[in-house]
Amino acid sequence: MLVKVEVSKYIEKQKSPQREICQKLRGIILAAHPAISEEIKWGVPTYGNGKYYIVALKDHVNLGFSLKDLSKEEQASFEGSGKTMKHIKIRSVEEIDEKRIIELLRLVWKST
Repeated sequence: MLVKVEVSKYIEKQKSPQREICQKLRGIILAAHPAISEEIKWGVPTYGNGKYYIVALKDHVNLGFSLKDLSKEEQASFEGSGKTMKHIKIRSVEEIDEKRIIELLRLVWKST
C-alpha cells in the first residue's frame, strides 16, 4: 500500500535516535488500533483521520493527540499550547512509556 510506504520513507529518513523512536511509536499505535488509518498529512505520519501524529524534530519526537471532546483535566496530560492538538515529547527509545502511551491513545480514541 502506497500510504504505508510513504510513512516508512518518512521514518527511515530520520536520523538516530528519532528514527527508532518513530518506529517504536508507530508500532504502539498500530498494535493498539490494528485497523487504524495511517497516512502522511501535514508532512508527517498521522493516524485515525488526524487523531494522532508523529513528528521527528531536531532533538526529540512529538507524539501528538487531538484534543477534540477532551476535558481540561484530560488535556492536562499533554504538553504544548495548541487549541486542537497537543503532544508528548520523547527524547530516547528508553524514555517511551508504552503503558502510558496506550492510555493516552485510548483516552483520545474514546473522546471522538
